[in-house]
Amino acid sequence: SRMAAGVALGPLLLVLVAAGAARDPLLNVCLDAKHHKSEPGPEGRLYGQCSPWRDNACCTANTSLEAHKNQSNLYNFNWNHCGVMPLKCKRHFIQDTCLYECSPNLGPWISQVDSSWRRERILHVPLCQEDCEEWWEDCRDYLACKENWHEGWNWATGTNRCPWGSPCRPFSEVFPHPKALCEKIWSNSYRYSPERRGSGRCVQLWFDPAQGNPNVVVAKYYAWKKRSSPAGVDNVLPERAQCLRALPCPVLLLLPLALLLLPGVAGGCGSRGWGPL
Repeated sequence: SRMAAGVALGPLLLVLVAAGAARDPLLNVCLDAKHHKSEPGPEGRLYGQCSPWRDNACCTANTSLEAHKNQSNLYNFNWNHCGVMPLKCKRHFIQDTCLYECSPNLGPWISQVDSSWRRERILHVPLCQEDCEEWWEDCRDYLACKENWHEGWNWATGTNRCPWGSPCRPFSEVFPHPKALCEKIWSNSYRYSPERRGSGRCVQLWFDPAQGNPNVVVAKYYAWKKRSSPAGVDNVLPERAQCLRALPCPVLLLLPLALLLLPGVAGGCGSRGWGPL
């Protein structure tokens, strides 16, 4: 009977939804890169500015320790290539390294690369306005010799040195404003966002773990946006569209039958947590 079929299908639908959410490839994932763990998990001994990620991290304790050194063994990269980097400036670079190595919330911005040392990178992560501005303000009195720190260094000594013909200049000349710093220094890994901390729409370099990880909500929002981009459900009412786009494929295949057999399903999407947040 219709009632019996509905009762039988209800639990199956819920199981499929739960399974689909559990393996969302954009959420709670680690980069496929040089030092990242294959899966995020607790790391109780994370060091210094990497410690906020200790409950769920893609980095190991050793990686977090190396991230704080002037000459790190992670990539043989020396922050002091134009003289000693001031501590207030270096703090932001350490936070940047910790976010990259430790965060499990960068899935919506992971991009494939063909590199000898990593198979994935992040691209256009929307960094909160204050993070870019404070980073630039605290580094503006330092020196820099190039705007893209990903490539183009002189590695003849085994560590990064300024290339010939690129003298050290005031940081604010190489990066004339916060947007230039955030977007150019790591070849568009970040995007300067007009959104502010706490908006749920931009990623923070660092956070107070006592207040929870704000980047979890941000990743969920942009994962939802990424899933929402394909055409095909544009004529559905907004709330229903959010629900349909967020559902995994097996559920979408069964959804028409579910809507026929379970009248209550048709109007209850928004209350089941399938929207952007």
